[in-house]
Amino acid sequence: MHSPTTNRSPAMENWYDYPQYFDMVFRDETRAEVEFFEQAFERFRSDVPTTKLLEPGCGSGRLVAEMAARGYELTGLDLSQPMLDYLRKRLARRKIDATLVQGDMTKMEFPEPFHAAFCTFNTFRHLLSEADAESHLRSIAENLVSGGIYILGFHCIPMDADPESTERWTASHGGTKVHVTLKVIDFNRRKRQETLRASIKAQTRSGKIHRVRSEFPLRLYTIAQAKSLFRKVEDQFELQAAYDFDYDIDEPRRMDDDLVDAVFILKRR
Repeated sequence: MHSPTTNRSPAMENWYDYPQYFDMVFRDETRAEVEFFEQAFERFRSDVPTTKLLEPGCGSGRLVAEMAARGYELTGLDLSQPMLDYLRKRLARRKIDATLVQGDMTKMEFPEPFHAAFCTFNTFRHLLSEADAESHLRSIAENLVSGGIYILGFHCIPMDADPESTERWTASHGGTKVHVTLKVIDFNRRKRQETLRASIKAQTRSGKIHRVRSEFPLRLYTIAQAKSLFRKVEDQFELQAAYDFDYDIDEPRRMDDDLVDAVFILKRR
């Protein structure tokens, strides 16, 4: 048996049980995202206040915390209790408030509607069926005021996608350095599903090492398939614009096969 505390042979663990590492991976995107959210509120809801916000699939809560710190009234929903526990401590540390709910993002009920909602960086693709994706969009619509907007971001798959792609990057914060590898280990265009292996090596200032590995499926979308899904909820939402992960509010993108890292603005009818 190898001890999980030795540097020589660290144990393999699930990254969803370590929100602090998950958070470090994406923290550099936070400022660009929240500034885009505020610009989108101004552009697509300029005639009414936007103060009450929902993030389904909020994870470790970097966006919930940042928007709450800017004075918005936030509700974050997630299935993972470790993620919500981490977020609760983060909010307490920063002395800010938000409502946290453990729940399913395909069936949400809240006492009052929201002015806007947001869900970025592929959380939506964890919904593995068309029925669940549509149920999620309809549940969001039911919890938005008329004229409310939903900012939905996820990767779309180009027709020439490499079924064996691998991404690597490094993040550091507070004396901890994290090396991340995302590898596609299964890709099935016909079934519209890929499986990712997420591997993290985290080394603390003291030299302690965690190796964290998760494998999980994600639903595949081409731009045409995203358009088809949005047409199914046209009774609830009107597609206002599409952007990419550059988050430039003045540079909307055409919804064609060149749009891979997509951010959609949906407006509640």
